[in-house]
Amino acid sequence: MNILIDNKSGDPIYNQIYSQIRAQIISGDLKENELLPSIRSLAKDLRISFLTTKRAYDELEQEGFIYTQPGKGCYVAPKNAELIREESLRKIEEHLEQIAELAQLGDIREEEILEMIRYVFAEKD
Repeated sequence: MNILIDNKSGDPIYNQIYSQIRAQIISGDLKENELLPSIRSLAKDLRISFLTTKRAYDELEQEGFIYTQPGKGCYVAPKNAELIREESLRKIEEHLEQIAELAQLGDIREEEILEMIRYVFAEKD
């Protein structure tokens, strides 16, 4: 597992850890039932507070990305198809907002955007 902390980022450290682990789980880099580093070990490796790492793990567990087996550690939870779908929808919405802004700036009609989307989907088939 690879976690990079950006001290210059305005993003809290626990959120950077949370986001990076979540992204690795969704992408499949971290596999179902894979043992994660212990909270203490990850905190030591990243040279951060144990509490910061614990907060990231707690949020991952609350959202169903990981589970804890007392005395054994934290593991990647089996993929939840609905959770992955929601994450994908959220990302698509963000991109669509950017597309709408660009379309307005370039005076591009909705029909042209839809045509481009259909073309991209046709290429994927």
